[in-house]
Amino acid sequence: MRMKLVLGMLAAALAAVSAKAQDNIQGLETVGIPIQDGLNFQPAVTELMHDIVWFDNFMLVYITVIVVLVVALMGFVFVRFNAKANPTPATFTHNTPLEITWIVIPALSLVVIALFLSLPVLFKQLDIPEADVRIKATGNQWYWTYEYQDNEFEFDSLMLAKEELAEYGYADDEYLLATDTAVVIPVGATIVMQITGSDVIHAWKIPAFGVHQDAVPGRLAEIWFEADREGVYFGQCSELCGKDHSYMPITVKVVSQDVYDDWLVGAVEEFAGDPSTLPARIQVAAAE
Repeated sequence: MRMKLVLGMLAAALAAVSAKAQDNIQGLETVGIPIQDGLNFQPAVTELMHDIVWFDNFMLVYITVIVVLVVALMGFVFVRFNAKANPTPATFTHNTPLEITWIVIPALSLVVIALFLSLPVLFKQLDIPEADVRIKATGNQWYWTYEYQDNEFEFDSLMLAKEELAEYGYADDEYLLATDTAVVIPVGATIVMQITGSDVIHAWKIPAFGVHQDAVPGRLAEIWFEADREGVYFGQCSELCGKDHSYMPITVKVVSQDVYDDWLVGAVEEFAGDPSTLPARIQVAAAE
């Protein structure tokens, strides 16, 4: 009886929600966006992306040291063994200890990098934790369908036309990036995405999150991330999937838990979800 009363009051609260659940999500900073002539990564807002950026910076330093060392050795050889400085050529053809050294040391360094730096980053991406929010993303020609599995609703996300950007709160330079309906997630929550395709191979990629997963028809892959900064983030289908491959962007809005709860109530109403699946805290708030 109490459950029916709660659900009845919750349904009344849902009926009062605006027609579009995302209308209430305003004023978010655009964080993950391509920058004209940019050379660096987008801001890292997940643990996975922080690891990727650290590893990339480490390898840049490592490679720079190797390049400087090789150039210095080549310079020494050019100066020390040119015809003018060394008119009588040496007769030896090789140096076994030196050859062993320059094979073993680089090989060992690569093994260390793989075992202790590269593979741990990869394994962290593949080790799927317990989810706070589970979302299934299905790639279609040429748009994405998102299913919030815990709340039993789904929606399509299509690229906005240039004249529609202002209506949805986007800037003109966000054309080809913004969608009519964005994925909304709470900040600090563990998000597990199931990725698949309905027709051909697509790929779901958000650079600022450090995630990229092919959407293969007939297969279900999983990725996870935990965004630590509120804002709007953009991604793209990153697998050539047909003539409109360039026109199926990804938009994710990371919001506070309170804003997410309000959005979730509206989304359940707008997309015909199941009110009984809403978290207990929302049902209690609606009952009060």
